[in-house]
Amino acid sequence: MVLAGFILGLLGSLHCIGMCGPIAMLLPVSKTNTTKKHFQIILYHLGRIVTYSLLGTVFGLVGKGLLLTGLQQQLSIIIGTIMILLVIFPKISHTITFKASPITRVLNTLKLQLGLYLKKESYYAIFTIGFFNGFLPCGMVYLALVGAIAMGSLFESTLYMFLYGLGTVPLLSILIYVKDAFSNTFRNQLQKMIPVFVVVIGVLFIIRGLGLGIPYVSPAETSLFISTNPKLCY
Repeated sequence: MVLAGFILGLLGSLHCIGMCGPIAMLLPVSKTNTTKKHFQIILYHLGRIVTYSLLGTVFGLVGKGLLLTGLQQQLSIIIGTIMILLVIFPKISHTITFKASPITRVLNTLKLQLGLYLKKESYYAIFTIGFFNGFLPCGMVYLALVGAIAMGSLFESTLYMFLYGLGTVPLLSILIYVKDAFSNTFRNQLQKMIPVFVVVIGVLFIIRGLGLGIPYVSPAETSLFISTNPKLCY
């Protein structure tokens, strides 16, 4: 199931082109040294992936707690259902906004820091841009984090988000190297594919939660959660 993170990242990068694309296109990469430019782009992606992995670890703690209370199986089904419902009723996700002032202040600080580092060409600045970029509000990242909770272990949740970040690398890299590689029409056409694959991933989460005994896809119920009423052997 952790591979679903990579698939979601690959498809989600179609959305990222519109959301994070402007930041990627404004990266202060070297225009004269090709080797340095390659390394700077790698650092930018590494910064984002580190952030996604850290978020995966944090949300994995939540999932681990649910695993120990015997709710992991039900959670996987609920998360899969939510993914499908968000595709069927997209207006639900559009109504989710950040109104809490502390969160708003944090986001404004992030944007300010991004603006400052976008004026610098150092390796540290490029990495930091990617790191802060990973914290910016993004519907696809939220969706990935919901999936990370259902992984059931810190390692799998972290790996899930690591692979999500890795999946966003190819298209964003193309955008950085060739700034006009994707026309608006092409991006709109590709984004129409995202809901279909989100539904597929949602179905996979539901199947996983059903505990059908299918290796790697839908493990048996006993491997999904710890029973709260263990049987005693005499």
